[in-house]
Amino acid sequence: MDASAQEVEADWSDLRSPENYLGYDRTTNFEQPGGPAPDRPHRYTAPAGLRLNHWALSGDWTIGAEAIALNEPNGRIACQFHARDLHLVMGPATPGSRVIFRVRIDGEPASLAHGSDVDEKGTGTVREQRMYQLVRQPAPIADRRFEIEFLDAGVEAFAFTFG
Repeated sequence: MDASAQEVEADWSDLRSPENYLGYDRTTNFEQPGGPAPDRPHRYTAPAGLRLNHWALSGDWTIGAEAIALNEPNGRIACQFHARDLHLVMGPATPGSRVIFRVRIDGEPASLAHGSDVDEKGTGTVREQRMYQLVRQPAPIADRRFEIEFLDAGVEAFAFTFG
């Protein structure tokens, strides 16, 4: 998390999305026709709609046992969630590199709902492996479609957490 960000307790009254790991060993609710293509590059297309707590990929990804890795620029992760905060544990596949990303909520830039690791335009940078706060939505909390697009290849993502 950004050093200037203050850690705030989860909003338990509005938390309806559980933590979810993204590697095939422990993931749940991966919504893709045919399921994952384990341990090999594969081009995915996310469905137009997702059910609550389901997630999907778009672009060329490799799904490993513990993480997913983007093989080409402009890959996306989509997730339908219900929580004030959405975090993603991720990092660059190559230490010392960086990956630029954009966050959208319900198809729009995350402006008023941006987390501490995202600017008002919905843009951020992955520089190290850690938990990134991508969404902090203002009240009222509702089911939302989160999408993160990575403009560069070379990101690994491990888990969603919510608060």
